This record gives sequence, structure tokens and C-alpha cells, in this order.
Amino acid sequence: MKLPETHHHLHEAQKLASALMDQIPQVQSFKGKWALVKTKIATLPNQLRVLSDSPNFSTTPLAFELVQSVAQTLSETLILVAKCLNPTPADGKLRTQSDIDSVSAKLDQHVKDIELLINSRVLQESSSLGGDSESASSKQDAVRVEARNLITRLQIGNSESRNSAMDSLLGLLYEDDKSVLIAVDQGVVPVLVNLLDSSSVEIKEKAVSAISRVSIVGSGKHLLVVEGALLITHLLRILDSRNGFAREKACIALQALSFSEENARLIGCRGGIVSLLEICQSGTPYSQAYAAGTLRNLSGFSEISKYFIEENAIPVLVGVAASGTFIAQGNAIECLSNLVSKDESLKFIIAQEGGIQCLKIFWDAAPMVQSLEVAIELFTKLASCRSIGEALLCEGFLPKFRGLLNCGVANVRIAAAGAVYELGFSSKTRKEIGDAGIIPPLISMLDAKAVEEKEIAAKTLSSLMLYAGNRKIFVKEEKAIECTVQLLDHSENDLDKKYLISILYSIVNSTRARKQIVDAGALAHLLKLMEVHVDGAKKLYESLRRNNTWSVFARRK
Repeated sequence: MKLPETHHHLHEAQKLASALMDQIPQVQSFKGKWALVKTKIATLPNQLRVLSDSPNFSTTPLAFELVQSVAQTLSETLILVAKCLNPTPADGKLRTQSDIDSVSAKLDQHVKDIELLINSRVLQESSSLGGDSESASSKQDAVRVEARNLITRLQIGNSESRNSAMDSLLGLLYEDDKSVLIAVDQGVVPVLVNLLDSSSVEIKEKAVSAISRVSIVGSGKHLLVVEGALLITHLLRILDSRNGFAREKACIALQALSFSEENARLIGCRGGIVSLLEICQSGTPYSQAYAAGTLRNLSGFSEISKYFIEENAIPVLVGVAASGTFIAQGNAIECLSNLVSKDESLKFIIAQEGGIQCLKIFWDAAPMVQSLEVAIELFTKLASCRSIGEALLCEGFLPKFRGLLNCGVANVRIAAAGAVYELGFSSKTRKEIGDAGIIPPLISMLDAKAVEEKEIAAKTLSSLMLYAGNRKIFVKEEKAIECTVQLLDHSENDLDKKYLISILYSIVNSTRARKQIVDAGALAHLLKLMEVHVDGAKKLYESLRRNNTWSVFARRK
């Protein structure tokens, strides 16, 4: 589409610039200000000529809007010059000074805008690129051209024009992830960050929405991290505003940014944790979930954890873990788990604030077993404290673990076995664990594929076998001894053999068990382990040999 009026406004602007260059030297009042205005006008003719020589000058709406705006400003300037030719301006000295400053600022913006448009590739590319072609490459080229055009429009013109461009950009970004990556590749991120400083609340709101969209798409997240301090400063200001929509989008972006330790440090030292905790208490369900997610990321860095303690974050996080959306609960629980890793004294505070009850609520509401991994991790850390572990057992968690150890998700089985290990701190609790039917699924885990799963099962069993009743359960389980002995094979290089040896040594005094251990080939495995000085291998070997010899004599006698 041709825009013939573009050339009309171009000629008008050139004529006005020429007239101003002739008349400004005749003005005697405010000579310094007018000299500055003249300098700016002097650059326009050449800029406009370069602009008009561009291939798509006549068909680009942005060029039309810009040239029209330049002509309008030059017309205003010419009227102002005529007023200033009068030694005593009719509008008064102060008003006239203000008017000169205003046109000077507009001209300065026009010079920058024209330069930006010339340097962009908007005028070198057809806006109709791609046509009716259905090929993926043609569509991507069309999106690339549109993205460049919108990025340029966001930097040129008045607030209304930029607001319109923001609407179009948001439409492009929400089409699909590929469009986001194309826009990011064309340089949209720095432009959006600058717009967060806009005086227009509407533009600022749309800019943070666009940034949040970029933050959840692949490599776009990494380019946001590059913007670092400036972007975080703007986002933290938005958190402290009363704009609920913008706060929610800012939380989304901050969650993506807070994976970086440097950014986490900036968020922590600039009061971000206070704002995020406030949103956890009074924000929308979505903003609460993302605020808790950001806090979860921050809590993973040791030097940031002190800010959580200073701001008394535990009660707030426990509150979210008990009553937020399921995603918010999971984020809060993981945050608490991270904090406990940095400061063990927080275990008692979490328990006192209702942390055990919030774990039960989350556990019972979990839509899928995978969701429980974060809860099991916090449970394990709390259970490592004996008094809290006893309180956890009183809440009836043990039957839940039997199901987890039998589930089809390896990471959950591993986490659950680790939690059971922490609970086995006394004969009483080991008996309770055995009575709850935990031993058989642990034995099954010895036959798992992952070394980590085999090892945590062996470690947990070695602890539980300290109770005699559990040893009886173990021996009665089919293939329990055979499977344990097979894992002594030296070819299982990555597996720590000390727990397996401990299990077998705990049952070596049983004639039936000892025979099964020997028949399964334990002596040969132990000889090889003795050669590489594995702890306990020699002791178990000698015990098996000694008891085996005595049993032979007993049979002969």
C-alpha cells in the first residue's frame, strides 16, 4: 500500500526547515536557545533525504507518522520564531522560554527517531514479506520482519503510538514460543526493559507482561538475566505498587531471574524478600504461587538465607504451604526445605509454626506421586531431629511410605527410602517401621536399575536390621538374601558394599540365613572385596567360614 501523503509531508518538512534556517538568525531574544534549535534543525534535511531514499519509504506507515510529526513540529517552531521576532513577545518571557524548550525537546526526539528508523532494517524490508506462502521459513521471515517493525515502533513516536505497538507485540509474543524467540533474537528485551521506566502506566503494565512472557520461554530467560540490575530494580518497584496485574507479571519474571546467584543477591539486598512475602500473604493466587517460587529459588543460595530469618519468613511460608494453591504450597515447602539445609535451628520453628500439619495437607492433596518429592525432602530434614521425628510418626505418616516405596517413580522411591532411614533412630521406631510393612518394598529396591536406589535401600535396611524383628522379616522374604549377595559382586563398582555387608552380618548367626548366604556365592565375592580392603568384608568372611565349619562338624557328629 502506497502512502502518497508521506512525500507531501516530506516536502513540507524540508521547506519549513529551510525557512527556519533563514529566519532564526534574525531573532534577537533568547539567542542561545535558538542557536541550539538551529543546530538540531540543520541535521534534519540530510536525515529526511536518507529516509526518503529507503526502498519502502512510501509504503511504511511508521515513516509516514514520523515525517508528519516532524512537519508539525517545524510548523510550530516557525510560528514561535515569528513571535520572537517581536522584541517583546506577546506571551511573556517565561512562557516563551518554555515554548522554545518544548520545541527543542521535540526536535531532539525527532532527530533520534529518524536516526533509529534509518538504522533499523524496517525500511529495507517489505512489510508483505511471506505473502500467501505456507512454508515455515516464509512464516518465520514474516514474523522476523514484523518483530523488527514493532521493536522500532516501540522506540519512536508518542505514547499513543507506542501503546499501539505494545498491543501488537503482545499479540505476536502470545502466538507461540517460536515468535517469542524470534522477537528476542531481534533485540526486544532491552527495549522492553527501557519501557518499564515509561511515564505511561499502561505501557509499563504491558511491558512487564511482555517480559513475563519472554521469561518462561527457553533462551529468552537467559537474555533477561543479562539485563540484571536495571531490570530487577524496575520489577521490584512494580512489586511495591498497587497494580495487581503488573505485580503478578513481575513475580513471573523474577522467578526466572532468581535462578542466577548474582540476581538473587540483588533481589535480597534490595528488599525483594519483604515484598515477595507480602504478596504471599495478600496477593492473588497466581502471584502468590510465583512469589513463593521466587522465594524458593532465592533460598537456595546460602548468603540470601539470612534475609529470610531477618524478615521472619517461616510463619508466612508455612501459611502458604498450608492454604495456598497446590503450586504455591509446593514452592513454599521447597523453600522451607532449602532454608533448613542452611540453618538446622529452623526445624523447631517450622514444627512450632505448624509445618507438620501443612505437610499432611499437601501430602493428602497431591494429584500425582511425583508432586510429593519436595514434601518428602522436607520431611526427611525434619525427621533427622529425633523429637520432631517422633512427632511425625505420631501423625501417621508411616503407612504413606509403604505406598511410596512401591510407586513407579524412582526419584520418589529414593527420597522415601531416605526419609525412612532418618526415622529409624531407635528400637521403638525400627519396630514401628517393620510393623508398617516397609521392609519388603525396600528389599525390592535392591533389584532396581539405578545405583542410587540400590544404595539407599541397602543403607536403610542395614539400619532397620538392628531390630531383631526386622531381621526375621528380611530372612523370610524370598530372594532377599540372594539379591543382597549378588550386589556384593565386585563388578558393581559404583555401589558402596558396606551396607550390604552390614545386612548380611546382622543375620549370619541364623543357620538358615547363613546357609543361604554361602549358597548364593558370598564367600567368593567377599574374597575379592578383601583384596581391595572393603570395610567389614574380612569380618563377614571369617564369620561365615567359622560358623559354616562348625555346622559341618555338627552334621557329622
